[in-house]
Amino acid sequence: MEGIYTIAALWLGLAVFSAIIAHHLRISIALVEICIGVVAANIVSHFFGPDAFGSNLEWLRFLASTGAIMLTFLAGTELDPKVIRSKWKEVVVVGIIGFLAPFLGCTAFARFILHWDPQASWLAGIALSTTSMAVVYAVMLETGFNRTEFGKGILGACFINDLGTVITLGLLFAPFNYKTIVFIVASIIILALFPVVTSFLTKVYGNKTTAIRAKWVTLVLFGLGALALWSGSEAVLPAYIAGMLLAEFAAKEHQWVRRFRTLTVGFLTPFYFIRAGSLVSIAALISAPIIFLVLFIGKVISKIFGLYPVVGIFRKKQKEKWYYTLMMSTGLTFGTISALYGYSHGIVTQEQYSFLVAAVIASAVIPTLIANFAFLPHHLLDQKKKVAKLMTEGIDEE
Repeated sequence: MEGIYTIAALWLGLAVFSAIIAHHLRISIALVEICIGVVAANIVSHFFGPDAFGSNLEWLRFLASTGAIMLTFLAGTELDPKVIRSKWKEVVVVGIIGFLAPFLGCTAFARFILHWDPQASWLAGIALSTTSMAVVYAVMLETGFNRTEFGKGILGACFINDLGTVITLGLLFAPFNYKTIVFIVASIIILALFPVVTSFLTKVYGNKTTAIRAKWVTLVLFGLGALALWSGSEAVLPAYIAGMLLAEFAAKEHQWVRRFRTLTVGFLTPFYFIRAGSLVSIAALISAPIIFLVLFIGKVISKIFGLYPVVGIFRKKQKEKWYYTLMMSTGLTFGTISALYGYSHGIVTQEQYSFLVAAVIASAVIPTLIANFAFLPHHLLDQKKKVAKLMTEGIDEE
């Protein structure tokens, strides 16, 4: 146990340090945690060995995965059904183009420029087609856009984008068998009952010290996650749908959502973001930077050329179009998951995996920094209420 507490203290110390840096630089805490993870992991590995940082410890991977699941669930709760119904064309069109453009573009880059074999090229296209729900939602929270129709539209498009990634990964590489059918049927039944049972438990047992709602929601998320992994899918996908189904419930239960968010952002997500950064090998990037640049530039260019004209149909102001496009150009959760799937199944080599993960993480950091520094649409935020909103949502617990 001593070793576990030592590594946990080290990682949470890095999380506190990241929060201080993010405050002074005025950038997203998620991005700082990723960068800190890159630097810290490579320093520790250089002086103490490749396993000293603890990125691949089972308990730490569990905490990181839980952070991704909880953050994705919270992102789903932000999707007001009325807003999504009114913006369904925007969400669907932007989400589909946001997936197809980089999927086809990055596959072509990997095949014809890097001369990877067809299977590895398709896997690269899938890994680089994603939009990071975790990063986008974290940024939406910090800016306050999660409470605007603009931010809800971005979150909805992110979901459609990642849904395309998961489906394509399954169609091209994962076998469709009885496990898939069991997962789909069980998920439909559980998710159909989820809002009803949640409301019942809240009415009968809620607002007491037992915290039954938190236990119930966590039970459903973990149960669906286990079922998803058993079937060959990913635990994050049902978490987002579960969040969407509780959107109306969450809108009425501000304090419960605030406490849930504080636990997630304050304790769980630092493990996820720092671990994501720790997967990048600086030595591999230095040894062959051209491969990394081709993959990264391929993703960003294909995202921008595919999305900017389409976003322009729904948003007319320049800053809004660029901010929307750049936020949709991020990648992390499903990108790293897809790359790891390819590596563990022998579709890509360890070197190709390192370059893919590096490109995915760079796409989480660089477009987001540019979007927030150069194209933040301040006019969509009510500046007088911004601080109050953030405090209400549990970002500032003080």
